[in-house]
Amino acid sequence: MGGSEEFSIDVKGSETVVAVLPVQEHRLPLSNLDLLLPDMDVGVFLCYRKPEGKHFHSTFASMVSLLKASLAQALVTYYPFAGQVMANSVGEPELQCNNRGVDFVVVFADVELRELRLCNPDDSVEGKLVPKKKEGVLCVQATELKCGSLVLACTFDHRVADAYSANMFLVAWSEIAMLKPLSRLPSFRRSLLTPRHPLQLHPSFDRLFVPVSSLPPPKHHYSDQAVNRIYYIAAADINRMQSSAKRRSKIVVFTAYLWRVLAKAAAPEDRWCRMGVVVDGRSRLGNAAMSSYFGNVLSIPYGRLNVESLRRMELAEVAEVVYGWLRPGTTEEHFRGLVDWVEVHRPEPAVARIYCGEADEGPGCVVSSGRAFPVAEVEFGWGKAAFGSYHFPWGGSAGYVMPMPSAKGNGDWVVYMHIQKEVVAALEEEQPPVLRPLTPDYYLTDTN
Repeated sequence: MGGSEEFSIDVKGSETVVAVLPVQEHRLPLSNLDLLLPDMDVGVFLCYRKPEGKHFHSTFASMVSLLKASLAQALVTYYPFAGQVMANSVGEPELQCNNRGVDFVVVFADVELRELRLCNPDDSVEGKLVPKKKEGVLCVQATELKCGSLVLACTFDHRVADAYSANMFLVAWSEIAMLKPLSRLPSFRRSLLTPRHPLQLHPSFDRLFVPVSSLPPPKHHYSDQAVNRIYYIAAADINRMQSSAKRRSKIVVFTAYLWRVLAKAAAPEDRWCRMGVVVDGRSRLGNAAMSSYFGNVLSIPYGRLNVESLRRMELAEVAEVVYGWLRPGTTEEHFRGLVDWVEVHRPEPAVARIYCGEADEGPGCVVSSGRAFPVAEVEFGWGKAAFGSYHFPWGGSAGYVMPMPSAKGNGDWVVYMHIQKEVVAALEEEQPPVLRPLTPDYYLTDTN
């Protein structure tokens, strides 16, 4: 049930993996939507059990060799991940596609997979299983556990790629390792996200995004207390939650549920409570080519409610409020307008307001649906992952929550959270419980 509180890691080696074919050096501009991302890194990790069976003879060293060789091939197609982000003449970040390569670290961890306390990534993942990126756009770590299991982790620059892009890359990397043809080729066509002429501006974007020169004073009350946690939600609990607000999607109802918990955890002096949802614009932009677009195509619409009012509202009522402020952010016009808004403010950088927070707006949280996370598809030849999750302590004033499919494939969700301690306490006091702490018994027990 439990896990190992402490374990040590030992770095066994490090090298830089470059694309197996030469890449013509060039600069790839970041799109206007890329420019809305601050300089921050995203982590993702997958846990594979020790391969068993009389026909499997690979060692950890041979598995690492396969990972490196297939990565070198994948970087030919996904060459931005082998590049570097540099400032251009006006100070904006730009991608130098120079085949600088990907730092690949090999580590041994003195712990077994069944002993990992993945429910608390601060102890088990941060600084141990997920690497800190020092240079480049992407870095990789392969960790051998005491039981022979393998943890594969990546950290990438969010200014270059969103989770959708990283998911495409992970699937392609595994397909190359398995000698399969690539199921999707990435597109780097920045022309898909060019501003309109003339620009069409809407004042609503000034509420959702802000130039960095207009940022509010930094907050201390919430961001200092953020912790990382991983929970799971049983499919039956997801369905039960949605049954009270049948008109709305599972992600909308889940967001409403979290918003109510956030209000319960609010301090006495907090008047307002904010909630946002990350929207992927690929399917909204009316161009089939966007389905393979590599980069950031994100917006974060959000709403706020009075804490006391929110505490009194039923889940179905809150879900309707979420849907009300979310729907305008899911249109083609919203994303075209956001591209235009960034163009007006360039070269000054801008960010989502909910990431920064306002002095009088109280606690906030952002939900980013990771339900397309291909945990069951990223297979390199030694079986499917027993567990996988993103890891994103983003440093904003608002919390960050990402629900993903469980590797069990039974409809359960795995939920990564970077959130304040008070919210964790409120979540774990909920009755009946919805988010349950992740245990080895859960992720190492097959559904069937």
